[in-house]
Amino acid sequence: IRLAERVAKFDTNVMICGETGTGKEMFAQGIHNAGNRRNEPFVGINCGAVPENLLESILFGTEKGAFTGAENSEGLFETAGKGTLFLDEIDSMPPAMQAKLLRVLQEKKVRRVGSSKEIPVMCRIISATNVDVEDALSEKRIRSDIYYRLASVSIHVPPLRNRGKDVLLLAEEFIDRFQAIFRTKIEGMAGEVKEIFLSYDWPGNVRELEHVIENALLVTKENEHELRLHHIPEKLFRDRKTDVKI
Repeated sequence: IRLAERVAKFDTNVMICGETGTGKEMFAQGIHNAGNRRNEPFVGINCGAVPENLLESILFGTEKGAFTGAENSEGLFETAGKGTLFLDEIDSMPPAMQAKLLRVLQEKKVRRVGSSKEIPVMCRIISATNVDVEDALSEKRIRSDIYYRLASVSIHVPPLRNRGKDVLLLAEEFIDRFQAIFRTKIEGMAGEVKEIFLSYDWPGNVRELEHVIENALLVTKENEHELRLHHIPEKLFRDRKTDVKI
């Protein structure tokens, strides 16, 4: 968090690494909000969720007539303007597309598909990956040249299982959040629930914890004031450890 706060003050490109569900986009949004570009757009795209043949036109935009059905359309680089463009799952971007992105980053100009006009690129780039960067580089899933352009600063967001009692702080935050939505009267967690939360591995990380709390509050009754075992999924304590103390 301290590193993210520091790099937010500068316009350098940042790569955020961490497992799925650790909150990488939240960090990216936080960096944007804490920086000089906070009043400009924050535009995000999941590179792994867009077909390869559409990714170029989405990022760079299209010129009418570039291909059948193409209209004048700005890409995300233009949409982001002087703000931040967040490229999630950058390792899923095809190598050929990475090469085109590298050219844009080097020249700080972008051309819509089918156009010869160059448009200045003014946005900051924050990227993210949920795979081990060293593995991705050795397996050529991320080109080394684009990595050095995108990762002027790298921030690693650790998995929830390595964050100790952070899980309890986050659980309390989610309880407060969903309590306001569902209008329940839950004030906290029973000791046995805390113990289970601390001993569970949380493969889905913060996203899974949020899901568990949301579901738990939905099944509470009006006269209940704390989360207990019968509110949480059995999978959390089916193979529970017994050496965790509160």
